[in-house]
Amino acid sequence: MATAADTPGTAAAADIAAMRRAVALAARGLGSTSPNPVVGCVVLDASGHEVGAGWHERAGGPHAEVHALRQAGVLARGGSAYVTLEPCNHTGRTGPCAQALIEAGIARVVYAVGDPNPQATGGADTLRAAGVEVVAGVLEAEAEAGNAAWLTSVRLGRPYVLWKYAATLDGRVAAQDGTSRWISSPESRADVHRLRAEADAVIVGSGTARTDDPHLAVRGIEGAVQPLRVVVDTEATAVRPGARVLDDAAPTLIAVAEDAETDLPGVVRLPRADRGLSVPALLAALHERGVRSVLLEGGPALAGTFVAAGAVDKVVGYLAPVVLGAGPAALADAGITTLTEALRLDITETVRIGPDLRITAVPTTPDKER
Repeated sequence: MATAADTPGTAAAADIAAMRRAVALAARGLGSTSPNPVVGCVVLDASGHEVGAGWHERAGGPHAEVHALRQAGVLARGGSAYVTLEPCNHTGRTGPCAQALIEAGIARVVYAVGDPNPQATGGADTLRAAGVEVVAGVLEAEAEAGNAAWLTSVRLGRPYVLWKYAATLDGRVAAQDGTSRWISSPESRADVHRLRAEADAVIVGSGTARTDDPHLAVRGIEGAVQPLRVVVDTEATAVRPGARVLDDAAPTLIAVAEDAETDLPGVVRLPRADRGLSVPALLAALHERGVRSVLLEGGPALAGTFVAAGAVDKVVGYLAPVVLGAGPAALADAGITTLTEALRLDITETVRIGPDLRITAVPTTPDKER
């Protein structure tokens, strides 16, 4: 198999530039393609000029390659296609993209990430068999990061989980009297709506449901697909008739224990765990419903159960320039009793959001531990 290292200059500058544009295009599909991946594609003509570009815009719609090829038309013949994910090799709601590239006369296909889906993989082999030059692995890490939710769902069989919280500089998410509105700035709160718009589901626990009566729908983002609103209400006592999450602004799922008594609509019954409900069972139920990415917005207790279950893939913390000195910390009991058991993170980004600092981190992989 040809890789980026097989090309002169180890992924020529033109390859990198075209693939970086494809990665940026793919990101436009976040929040609207589930249960499919986000994919971007750029087509260059035989002389290296961009003649087509596209991304997978919605599940069931044309794939990125099809959009880009339609835009390129006859100029695609003899040209190159840059795709963030290996072109698919199967017929689902749309035809195989590998075949579409062949029929368009594409001479060279460069892709970033191999397709781990056993039903769709093999596109690269099909292309090579038709005489198309294939190069793999260009900007693989960037494309992996942009498609982390779908890749996690295929590889692990559960949704990707992003835990978001807002805290003071001393790590408090509320004051001693329970007040928490507002620790973070309006700018940070607007940014959270972007995270919601990119997720398939938003999850809170019973404590948040009782205290805040949250709405959990996306606001202020035009064209956003509303995520599934999920409340983990083990005893079925926190969500009452008239709760804001029960309106028709977005779909809602209430997760309760198998033996809980409730007449509320939209309920899923799950097995109990040592604390609350089984996190693996909850994620499995969401995965069955087509959820591939989850925004965990619950309080410290719910976050602790997810961390304890090893089910946090990314952390986004909004730190406000405020100190309280008392009040609940961002994370409650996560089953960590000694420093050697700590969940260690690699910080991938720090950004000023209004007066706040947004820190993004991912769990440290074993080969990076020191």
